Amino acid sequence: MPLLSNRIVLGFGLALLALETVLSHPALATDKVSLFKIVTSRDEIVIGLSNDELAHIEGRNAGGVAKMLAAKGAMTAWQYSVRRTKTGMLEQVPLRVIGVLASDSLRVEPYVSPLRVVPIGG
Repeated sequence: MPLLSNRIVLGFGLALLALETVLSHPALATDKVSLFKIVTSRDEIVIGLSNDELAHIEGRNAGGVAKMLAAKGAMTAWQYSVRRTKTGMLEQVPLRVIGVLASDSLRVEPYVSPLRVVPIGG
């Protein structure tokens, strides 16, 4: 008779997997940046705005970002991209600072990533 039953080993393995998932997707990381998709006639890009940047935008949402972009004519933001971590997991990370022109933008949409979102400067 084995020391540990198969059910106990399976349960322990699932508990470890659940713990790894919780630890690899910290909730605080997504609280520090909000993602938006900018749709143009040529392509789509995902940008991230920190809570501090978003605090200066009316409504703190995609509509507010669109209004601010239309009023100012341009804005600077971090472009976000997907990368693979050393452990093989995918995450959404800041790639580079870009300028977004209101004349090229057709719409701004909220973007919810199923991946861990790395905060700006993180």
